Amino acid sequence: MNKLTPIAFLLALIASCVTADANTRPNLVLILADDLGYETIGANGGTSYKTPVLDNLAAAGVRFTRCYAQPLCTPTRAQLMTGQYNVRNYINFGDLERSQTTFGNLLKQAGYATAIAGKWQLGHEVGLPQKFGFDESYLWQHTRRPPRYANPGLEHNGKELDFSKGEYGPDMVNDFALDFISRKKDQPFLLYYTMMLTHDPFQPTPDSKDWDPGRTGEKDGKSPAHFGDMVAYMDKLIGKLVARLDELKIRDNTLILFVGDNGTSPAITSMMGDRKVQGGKGKSTAAGMHVPLIASWPAGIARGTVCDDLIDTTDFLPTLLSAAGVAPPRDLTLDGTSFLPQLRGEPGTPRQWVYSWYAREGGPKASKEFAADKRYKLYRDGEMFDVSADILEKAPLNAAALSPDAKTARQTLQAALDKYKDARPASIAKQAGKAGND
Repeated sequence: MNKLTPIAFLLALIASCVTADANTRPNLVLILADDLGYETIGANGGTSYKTPVLDNLAAAGVRFTRCYAQPLCTPTRAQLMTGQYNVRNYINFGDLERSQTTFGNLLKQAGYATAIAGKWQLGHEVGLPQKFGFDESYLWQHTRRPPRYANPGLEHNGKELDFSKGEYGPDMVNDFALDFISRKKDQPFLLYYTMMLTHDPFQPTPDSKDWDPGRTGEKDGKSPAHFGDMVAYMDKLIGKLVARLDELKIRDNTLILFVGDNGTSPAITSMMGDRKVQGGKGKSTAAGMHVPLIASWPAGIARGTVCDDLIDTTDFLPTLLSAAGVAPPRDLTLDGTSFLPQLRGEPGTPRQWVYSWYAREGGPKASKEFAADKRYKLYRDGEMFDVSADILEKAPLNAAALSPDAKTARQTLQAALDKYKDARPASIAKQAGKAGND
């Protein structure tokens, strides 16, 4: 038997440590639901729909009560992927500014196998998913905008695929996701699962009594009658993913984060016990921006925990990097804060406020800009609301008659707004927004 020289032995020992470290890094699965507000999930108190898989993940993991996205999907996706507020980098609806660095780029550089599956809506160039760090992609609305549900059009690594034999788009995306994690089970991977459900058109799913495998197009389906079926099917598909992780015996070391991209469609009214909640997608109220956030990682986080800390979508990039043990580049500006400590049951560094710069089409100025804490919300134009008592923001507070608490909050929130007063780069502000779909 050959003996290793001292140097060779040391190199082999280092290599074994590196390999062991790589093998123990968690797999990362980020699930983004489309048009799904906080009120739709049973674990959050929703009573209109069946979400047993998500409810179970919440019961055995961490459920957040104050997570906020942007009012529409592309603005949220830009924040989620880059860890920066829209004021810094958002130009056009349906696009992600080409110079941006995403969690896909950073985790790929750190040795993760990466894939994105589902809705894209971030630019039509064939190689964009790979430019933003994803080794593989299986997408809807990448190079074009075909139907997404029955008999869909999808794109696999930029290659356009059209289906006409009763296939269901969310099933096909889920199949790809399951295949990816099966192929990459022996190395750390990132799966960014950007579900098409539950965005309108509200159409039957394969589990609906009136499912029609011959249905084509998206011109019908504006009635909310099938929304509940779509929520249930979304939950079912997540269950299939969790089951595959169990089968592969990698579930314990996989961090799953589930979040919505904005509030529910205004066409939908849901119940939370005896309270009605009308969807507010597109609005800067809680109904448009308050989204579910559930985390599950059996080997790595607390179990059965409810966290009331403020979270927004800029926080996901630093959280994913922290979970993977990856330090962000020193020259990368981040607005988000990792909530990994809260996942582990530790105090962490909770936010004192969340901020939003929102303009659907981009452009030089926000249509809505505010900072908010758990009780108060201050807009750039000076309007202030006590959202704990006025969740629909119908009655602005009288600035001349604020309570001591409100005065203190106003000072803090104004300081937050001041922080971003000049944050929009001139190169981005000069570019006009373009109309797009949502």
